[in-house]
Amino acid sequence: MDSDGGATTSSHAHTTTVVTTNKAIYLFQQQQLPACRPVLSPPCVIFTFLLVALFFVPAGFILLRASHHVPKFMKAPIYVYYQLDNYYQNHRRYVKSRSDQQLLHGLKYKDTSSCQPEESVNGFPIVPCGLVSWSLFNDTFTFSRGMNELSIDRKNIAWNSDRDHKFGKNVYPYNFQNGTFIGGGKLDPNMPLSDQEDLIVWMRTAALPSFRKLYGRIEEDLDADDIIKGGKNDFLGLAYMFVGSSALIVSVVFTVLHARHKKR
Repeated sequence: MDSDGGATTSSHAHTTTVVTTNKAIYLFQQQQLPACRPVLSPPCVIFTFLLVALFFVPAGFILLRASHHVPKFMKAPIYVYYQLDNYYQNHRRYVKSRSDQQLLHGLKYKDTSSCQPEESVNGFPIVPCGLVSWSLFNDTFTFSRGMNELSIDRKNIAWNSDRDHKFGKNVYPYNFQNGTFIGGGKLDPNMPLSDQEDLIVWMRTAALPSFRKLYGRIEEDLDADDIIKGGKNDFLGLAYMFVGSSALIVSVVFTVLHARHKKR
């Protein structure tokens, strides 16, 4: 008797478990499981947009202000760098596309096969040849303090060893950037390579894809809270201001619509 009763109880428990499991699966498949489904009332939505506006507008203003204000007193010389990201100067094909002997001796050095595909144009050699010089950084920057423009000294920005021993004092650009495709900046054909320091800085290739190179120097002291225009990226601050302003406009529109609906 005890044995049969135990078997009956066990079978009933098993049946109950199966029924419960099947019901849970059925509710899950029909998306009827217990869940939190908040109902967004108009005041709640309006309040949410106002919170977004109250956060993003001041944050954007702070970011814009910080991008133009000098954080502390800066004594001259002040070095200005430019930064490139995801630019692979360390690529093997890129690094090898140059001729150090030509940079030093100019047209006197004939073997420039390593400069391919920028070895010659229209049958005439290129000085300086190669992809590295062809892709010379050509962005320009200007800075102003108030209404006065700050001058940037572009001299003495390259290593002395590069300027004196790797670039010829009697080597001048020849047939440079005269092809169908223009890679980057142009060079002064009347100035020797040893004096074109932006080229010398660029030709010292970086080991990593994100790098900074010296652009020039500001030879004036900058005081704390000076407003400097130029050379900064205002995108983040403007984006915050746009999002905050949009949220504020939406909250005002929703408030007006909600007020009209309540009157009806």
